[in-house]
Amino acid sequence: MVDPKHPDAGAPESAVKRCGFIAIVGAPNAGKSTLVNALVGAKVSIVSHKVQTTRVPVRGIAVEGASQLVFIDTPGIFAPRRRLDRAMVGAATTAALDADLIVLVVDAAKGIGEDVERILSALSGARQPKVLVLNKIDRVRKESLLGLSADFNRRESFCATFMIQATTGSGVGDLKRFLASAVPVGPWHYAEDDITDATERATAAEITREKIYELLHDELPYASTVETTQWKELRDGSVRIEQTIFVEREGQRRIVLGEGGRTIKLISMRARRELARMFERPVHLFLFVKVREDWENDPERYREMGLEFPKE
Repeated sequence: MVDPKHPDAGAPESAVKRCGFIAIVGAPNAGKSTLVNALVGAKVSIVSHKVQTTRVPVRGIAVEGASQLVFIDTPGIFAPRRRLDRAMVGAATTAALDADLIVLVVDAAKGIGEDVERILSALSGARQPKVLVLNKIDRVRKESLLGLSADFNRRESFCATFMIQATTGSGVGDLKRFLASAVPVGPWHYAEDDITDATERATAAEITREKIYELLHDELPYASTVETTQWKELRDGSVRIEQTIFVEREGQRRIVLGEGGRTIKLISMRARRELARMFERPVHLFLFVKVREDWENDPERYREMGLEFPKE
């Protein structure tokens, strides 16, 4: 309902401006980033088969009718074991509790496991409306999906349930339209053509990290990060980007470089191509690999990533 004093009072309901922050939460590899990209209609969050790819909440922005939807792609919520784990889970929980709506994304093939149980417990006291999204439904029989939906709705009060396949977009449109009708009445927070509030420097670093994961999924441990150290606009309209890949040990540095530098060249080529498509201009990308031992316990690295540094 529109407040009578609101500027849109008296306008048709479909023309009333709405805007809301929607936290996309779930266990690792539930398909949260893929869903956010599908809802936005563009790539704003990196995707990888490696668990816990998303480290900090990423905002993707979309418009549906008169509603602006700000999706917060959060790190997967899981049992934290290390300091970085605790920072990621803390960021995800904070984002969820600060949002206007919470969307719980579940891998339908996995059902209710320990991580999902943990999330349900964390969300039980949340005041915001919660939406259940069963993803990857192509892997599950319809009868099982209906039973899973009923089980979730017995455990938690969801205002709506959707069954989707985020990789193909099946069911995503219905979800988006529902969210557009559910966010609060109010002015938009971003320009109409904005799709993310991430800086180009941050986006570039994430794309390079994605390519590292694609090429070194098994070989490279989880503890690696990328920082954009230089961004220079050139007179011909292109951009020169320098980035540093930080690893924890010399052996990991050799893995990223590859024999004769072949791996780092392939990472650079793939990242450069995607960045050129995203930024719609030529990109000159220069990658460096440095060993920074125990970076996971360095407060400065957390500030660089936009995470709170856990004290314990």
